[in-house]
Amino acid sequence: MTCCVLNSFEQLCINFPNGKLQQYFNHYMFILEQEKYKREGIEWTFIDIGLDLQACIDLIEKLFLQPLGIMSILEEDCMFPKATDNSFKAKMYDNHIGKSANFQKPRPDKKLKYKANFELMHYS
Repeated sequence: MTCCVLNSFEQLCINFPNGKLQQYFNHYMFILEQEKYKREGIEWTFIDIGLDLQACIDLIEKLFLQPLGIMSILEEDCMFPKATDNSFKAKMYDNHIGKSANFQKPRPDKKLKYKANFELMHYS
């Protein structure tokens, strides 16, 4: 089941550090601890919870490597006085459509009051 929620920039700024914290927790608790069990010879069946958020985190924060992350593209677009939502969306599509499974064009939804410009998939 896919859930789509229309979020604002403010919500992205809240969800992003929460995602980074969740990634840190998942890595520490489910990867490093299990590796420690293996090193210590504890009989253990490895559990892959499949909650790797790193691709989505990179999509948002990538600074210098191509393709640039969402925040870098936004910062760059804000430097141009004639930038618009559409110029930002065009740069996002140029950089990420077909290159990242976490970035998609929005699916049409007649129930939404506002039109979405893109979708971020947290777990893809």
